[in-house]
Amino acid sequence: MRTTDAGENEPSAGALRRAAIREVLARWHLAGMGMLACMLLAVASPVRADRIQDLVSVGGVRSNQLIGYGLVVGLDGSGDQTTQSPFTTQSLENMLQQLGITVPASARPQLKNAAAVIVTANLPPFAKPGQNIDVTVASIGNAKTLRGGQLLMTPLRGGDGNVYAIAQGSVVIGGASAQGKSGSSVQVNINDSGRIPGGASVERSVPSSFDKAGDLMLNLNTADFTTAARIAQAVNKAYGAGTATAVDGGTVSVRAPQDPSQKVAWLGAIQNLDVTPGSPPARVVVNSRTGTVVIGSDVRVSAAAVAHGSIQVTISEQPQVSQPGAFSQGQTAVVQSSNVQISESGGHMFKFDPGVSLDTIVRAVNQVGAAPSDLISILQALKQAGALHAELVVI
Repeated sequence: MRTTDAGENEPSAGALRRAAIREVLARWHLAGMGMLACMLLAVASPVRADRIQDLVSVGGVRSNQLIGYGLVVGLDGSGDQTTQSPFTTQSLENMLQQLGITVPASARPQLKNAAAVIVTANLPPFAKPGQNIDVTVASIGNAKTLRGGQLLMTPLRGGDGNVYAIAQGSVVIGGASAQGKSGSSVQVNINDSGRIPGGASVERSVPSSFDKAGDLMLNLNTADFTTAARIAQAVNKAYGAGTATAVDGGTVSVRAPQDPSQKVAWLGAIQNLDVTPGSPPARVVVNSRTGTVVIGSDVRVSAAAVAHGSIQVTISEQPQVSQPGAFSQGQTAVVQSSNVQISESGGHMFKFDPGVSLDTIVRAVNQVGAAPSDLISILQALKQAGALHAELVVI
């Protein structure tokens, strides 16, 4: 009979190493699967997704502009000068007559604390009577400032001539000005226009086609065929085929419930769907007044060479004294001696390979110290040569 020691029942060192290796491999396998899953999620997720409500507006749901003429009173001597703005006095006299006060023609008031103003506001969609909206007040006379003024009751009319709101309240001015006895003055921002938060009360609502039967139209903020098709696909995927149809690049027709309460909740759910919009067109926007240049990411340039120099024209006038000769009867006179010089400096040659991005061109132009006006000239020349594959918009 063979006996066995207690130590022979324990695993050997080799078995322990093999078990440790298997455990490490198992952990690596799980970590690799997790990393692979993260990579797959990153690849599957869209690069950029926007909500539908950020891309479209609902047809028939819009704001309306309102305008009115009124008077601001209570100014500290900074109102209109009635001799130069006679309509201010006329407006005040008409208002006093409506209040039962007759002003004699021989005693026309000379005002300093009143100003004629134009009042504007935007009436939001679905605004109901009794709600308040903000208004903007702007002077149309020669008032110095509207600070501390009070707008009298002013009807605000729409494009159809109907009154939709009544404005009244204290004008809030964001600017400031000060003047010394010597005539020196300083001004910050604008003093002859301001706002009245909640200064108008809605008196009439605008009819809307939202509660009418029929399909709803989603109008894209920026027309794009790809975005319109993707919006229709997203709605059909969520609510079934045939629910949405892309009419054109700027409109998507959506079949909506007939019950208004269901239509509101249903449209709210559609607006929260995520859609990846189409890539914007290659476009370069140039502001010729400020020198601002905005370049899209997809702008490309064909092979081109650009030579751009700076031509300087200098004209100087030097006064000289012309004296008559010893035997002449003329008089001494001052004449101008003109000196005109034309010089060309700062010329540079740029050569670009085909398919280079416009960002490379901008960096090359900036490295030589060119001004924004030089960059605008280069872009316009590239567009005329057919090397700039983008729409050039000058504003």
